[in-house]
Amino acid sequence: AAAAAAASAASTVGAAGGGLGTGAGSGGRDDPHAFDPASLPQSDANSNAHIKHEFGDASAKFYAKAFFAEQFRNLRLHFVQGGEAAYTHSLSRCLKWAAAGGKSGSAFCKTVDDRYVVKQMSRLEMQSFFEFAEHYFQYMHQAFHAQRPTVIAKIVGVYRIGFKSTATGRSMKQDVLVMENLFYGRNISRIFDLKGSTRSRYVQSTGAQDDVLLDENLLEMIQASPLYIRQHTKMVLLKAIWNDTHFLSQLDVMDYSLLVGVDEERQELVVGIIDYIRTFTFDKKMEMWVKSSGILGHYGKMPTVVSPEKYMARFRESMQHYFTSIPCKWTPFMDVVM
Repeated sequence: AAAAAAASAASTVGAAGGGLGTGAGSGGRDDPHAFDPASLPQSDANSNAHIKHEFGDASAKFYAKAFFAEQFRNLRLHFVQGGEAAYTHSLSRCLKWAAAGGKSGSAFCKTVDDRYVVKQMSRLEMQSFFEFAEHYFQYMHQAFHAQRPTVIAKIVGVYRIGFKSTATGRSMKQDVLVMENLFYGRNISRIFDLKGSTRSRYVQSTGAQDDVLLDENLLEMIQASPLYIRQHTKMVLLKAIWNDTHFLSQLDVMDYSLLVGVDEERQELVVGIIDYIRTFTFDKKMEMWVKSSGILGHYGKMPTVVSPEKYMARFRESMQHYFTSIPCKWTPFMDVVM
């Protein structure tokens, strides 16, 4: 009954500019770290931008709040296939997903049709998103209409979901984001999470298909088997990375990654910038200081966490070296000779 009610709510909220599905909750109590938009200036936490829907029966009450409902609806018009009906249908059926490589401790779900990833958001992530949401919508709008290269993995919805049982008193409240699944419809054989750092960026591969390898794993692999891409493709990729990292740096965002999937069946690389919500907050500054001091070892290596400007510069330089360009029919003859 709860699943049916949740699907009904998804349809109602979706028609107004948002959507919600079941399966995103993973606790039996309120999240003590939930972010309160009312703590932001009124211009940033404008209640008119959000839509709340409540439903239930005598035994329990459920609610779903779609943040920035109209802005996300406009974004999905450009990027989501099948429109709002298909989006709502996808979110109505979700399953828990143990995302490989994740260190945040956040709960993850995937829609049953594999189109979307649902991630639990911490209080700091919610606060960061509210601070740069309007910039994000504007950037994605300009990228679409100006045909500007971008590889940012698109967030297509942010919601607060919860319930309270009137019979037992049990309750749950959770903030979640919905992001496109970059690997939807793909046969991915290898996955890399790249930050442009070689400090503690190596993991032991288990050989499983969903292993998430890191920068040092990639550097080890490309010594014998480089990732070849056409020269024009590399130019477009680097331009997209340049655009996106400049945008993120301007908003004090760092510690993002380039997720790379190797689709050997199509002989293609699938890429997208992920984990771009956290800003350069006090905890990140402390982490940078501790790692830079050498207290934890790794002398001579730049820490993974640095200022947004340094992170951007290192990220750009590393991505340029990680992918090897090869000439194609569009490559000028002199470039090949040189």
